[in-house]
Amino acid sequence: MKLRHTAFGLAALAMSMGSGAALAQEEIIFGISASPGSLQEQTASEFARRANEKLGDKAVVKVFDSSQLGKDKDMLQKVKLGTMHLTLPSSTMPEIAPEYAIFDLPFLVKDRDHLARIDETLFKEVLVPAAEAQGYRPLAIWENGFRQITNNAKPITTPADLDGLKIRTPNSSWRVAMFSEYGANPTPMSFSEVFVALQTGVIDGQENPLTNIVGGKLNEVQKYLSMSGHVYSPAYPTVGIATFEKLDPEVQAVLAETAQEVAIWAREQGAAQDGTLLEELKAGGMEVNDTDRAAFVAASAPLYEKFASEVENGQAMIDQALSLADGS
Repeated sequence: MKLRHTAFGLAALAMSMGSGAALAQEEIIFGISASPGSLQEQTASEFARRANEKLGDKAVVKVFDSSQLGKDKDMLQKVKLGTMHLTLPSSTMPEIAPEYAIFDLPFLVKDRDHLARIDETLFKEVLVPAAEAQGYRPLAIWENGFRQITNNAKPITTPADLDGLKIRTPNSSWRVAMFSEYGANPTPMSFSEVFVALQTGVIDGQENPLTNIVGGKLNEVQKYLSMSGHVYSPAYPTVGIATFEKLDPEVQAVLAETAQEVAIWAREQGAAQDGTLLEELKAGGMEVNDTDRAAFVAASAPLYEKFASEVENGQAMIDQALSLADGS
């Protein structure tokens, strides 16, 4: 044992004398809940690839997917405490700052061009400061995607078709409120638990972007895919401010700059993949139908009222977001 410790000590000394760059390299730990193959995982990997090219020997970004480092809320706590550096929350952000529930308003985001205009204004001017007040800093808006409904009971055409169905939602009080308005029995659950819950019949269905449905192989345990597009769901590469600001300023700059670059890449990938993913799900045996958008829009009105009354400056945020729909 003594010899082993001595050998280790000599090796460490040699490294410190002859390989200072290796010792100086900081590991940037990036934990996400998304599965391999999903757009969130692809985007996190693209971010790591680009950032690592720029960082050289200064630091290396390492991505841990599939909730290896905990569920979304756990990872948010870890970036704040400093036990990891980056995470990628999506629907859980309103639990950090209620302003983020603007993206839980159904049919608010018209398309990805509309989202880009919201990114340049409302996100940077209102949403980032709201998170910073809680000790977090989102570096960009990445894509999660337009959410669709799947289940094993029947095609969903109107909200009435959801009556009584157990629909998994993220751990978001706003998404629970949405599906309650639609008549479903919303069941909050981490994404990592969804496949087994569907397989065993604990829940009847769920709602997610196509990329997550494919990435999570949910087509293997779901029969019906109803193209509701009820919410555009962003994902936010997020750091804990205190931990982030301890990093080398050059590393901070690379991470922030690369997160913005990859936001554009993610939207382009999302648009390019939509059709392919849908065909893949059809080929995998899912029955696909369109929904009655007008019926869902009408059923969503109470959610807009809730946001306007419960979130500070909520109506002004709604008005600003809607005014950007056509580029005006």
